[in-house]
Amino acid sequence: MSARLVKKVLNEKHLAQQFNEEEKEEEDQLNYSTKRSSINPFDLLDDHDYDSDPHYQEEELESDKKTSTIYDDKDETSSLKNTAAVSTSKSKSKKKKKKKKDASIANKTGGEKELDSIIEDLSLNVNSFSEQQLSSKVRAVSAEDQNKSVKQNATSVLHVDPKYLNAENELRRIFGSKVVKSFETQTSNQASSSRQIRGVRRGHYNLKKTALATPANHWPRWDGSLSMEFLETKNGYNHFKYAHSSSYSQAQTAFEATKAINDLNGIASILMHHPYHLDSLLTMAEYFKVVGEQQMSADAIAKCLYALECAWHPMFTPLQGNCQLKFSHDMNKPMFTALFTHMKNLDRRGCHRSALEVCKLLLSMDSDDPMGAIFSIDYFALRAEEYAWLEKFSEDYESDNSIWLFPNFSYSLAICRFYLEREASNGASVDAKKSSSLDLMKQALMLHPSVIKKLVEKVPLKDRSWTNILKHAFFQSDQTKLLSQDHLINIYAERNYLIWRLPDLQKLLSDAAQLLIKTLENNKSEVKDWECARKVVFSSEKNEYGHLLVSDFSDSVASIPQENLQQFMGPPGMREGMLDENQFANLPVHGNGPAPHGVADRNALAVLFESVLPWVTYEDMEDDGPDDDPHVDEHGENYQ
Repeated sequence: MSARLVKKVLNEKHLAQQFNEEEKEEEDQLNYSTKRSSINPFDLLDDHDYDSDPHYQEEELESDKKTSTIYDDKDETSSLKNTAAVSTSKSKSKKKKKKKKDASIANKTGGEKELDSIIEDLSLNVNSFSEQQLSSKVRAVSAEDQNKSVKQNATSVLHVDPKYLNAENELRRIFGSKVVKSFETQTSNQASSSRQIRGVRRGHYNLKKTALATPANHWPRWDGSLSMEFLETKNGYNHFKYAHSSSYSQAQTAFEATKAINDLNGIASILMHHPYHLDSLLTMAEYFKVVGEQQMSADAIAKCLYALECAWHPMFTPLQGNCQLKFSHDMNKPMFTALFTHMKNLDRRGCHRSALEVCKLLLSMDSDDPMGAIFSIDYFALRAEEYAWLEKFSEDYESDNSIWLFPNFSYSLAICRFYLEREASNGASVDAKKSSSLDLMKQALMLHPSVIKKLVEKVPLKDRSWTNILKHAFFQSDQTKLLSQDHLINIYAERNYLIWRLPDLQKLLSDAAQLLIKTLENNKSEVKDWECARKVVFSSEKNEYGHLLVSDFSDSVASIPQENLQQFMGPPGMREGMLDENQFANLPVHGNGPAPHGVADRNALAVLFESVLPWVTYEDMEDDGPDDDPHVDEHGENYQ
């Protein structure tokens, strides 16, 4: 307890005692006045003369000043009550009150002296104890401060801005709000008109607003089958994991059975009964992607993210970068898969700033980075023109500044410095102490020389100068014979090759390569020095990043004709038996009642298509053919 608070408590006790004594005195005066048979009228005159005495008024002013010091530490309500009590007291007892107040002030000053001496003793004891313990705690505190500063830097640089997570906001910034609004209005009108024609009525209910995905009006209500558990707080991070309900566990068992026999119809049937089953949504998203239905694939991923966010724990605040959701827990894996796929979908739509925020979220949730987000974040930062942020990230994310040794950051930081130098020429402030873009590009070529041959083939670069550069022995090979480095270079060339189609960057790379060739001709020992540096950085004989597939970082989408997927539909009898065994026959579809008439006799994928895009009737398309459907062109493709 502080000294000020102790003084306040003592003052309140003194004032309470004084107030009780005044009340007793007033009661005695009233009792005495009632006992008197008559009142002398001249007493009033005496009182008036006494009050009008200037000497008395001066004494009263002095006493008022003294009493005001007592009330300084009291709250406003108690001071108002005590002031009202003093104003209602009798004028005959003023001298007695004055004496009482003087006594209380004397008691207060004595109590304060006593209190000050006690506090001095306590402070002496505390100081002596702290001096004894200080020497043993200085090192621990300094180490803690260092860890906290590193954590705060990493947390702040990975802080996610929720307004940039919404792709529609970025599309409005790119194309304008009128264009986006007209497109949304047209889409909603088509959906509503098709429902009226088909006689479909959907219940009106409000879906929860989320940051990762914007729910569509035709989505089913969240069923609450997922939840999140708080595990522990470790190194300043709160650790969580997802948990399944009994109904979700039952659906998961059915999914494992259908996955074992490669039955897509069985997975679609699970989604009819459990529309927010994560693994089924991820599987159907992959299926829609390979058959060319990109919008339906993105819609399935958005549903998955919506369900995952609805299950968040109240303490789970991943946008602030202070939570960990470890990939080692199997129930957490769908979150990483959905976010990574959503990030790629945003990139294909041209929403690079939104993809950057999703990448930051993906990287912050697990410090081990199981999805390899660190090898994409530089690409999205460059495409979003966040050059200053990328430099800050490379400095703050890792305390040892080793991030620039990766191929993607070696080249991306040189590009970043190139654009910052251009901004400086236009009047922007740039740190002149840092290396120039040309020097950073030369360092990147020395550390990862095989990148230049990969880019010449991938971009492609057809100028004659590149032929002369590749003739040099230092750039002839497209491999470094270090498995980890070669794998990361393949990922970088696949992910970032589009950036090198800009003529300015091609000139920067060409100038740096030509200067490096001249340097190597004058000093051939640098080749061996950088070769030793590569072996130290990528010392492992195994490929440490083999779990990251190069195809996952590619913009190209593999397509498979739908006819070739018939073998994965599964025999109807086996599918019905599986669903009967797991007691799904009587479960409601989307939680709104039994299955509609005719669903059991139709293909489960067709029913799922209708539920995902309600303005498409695949049953009519099968009966009438593509030529009779107004929404299908002559090639049989849905142009909506």
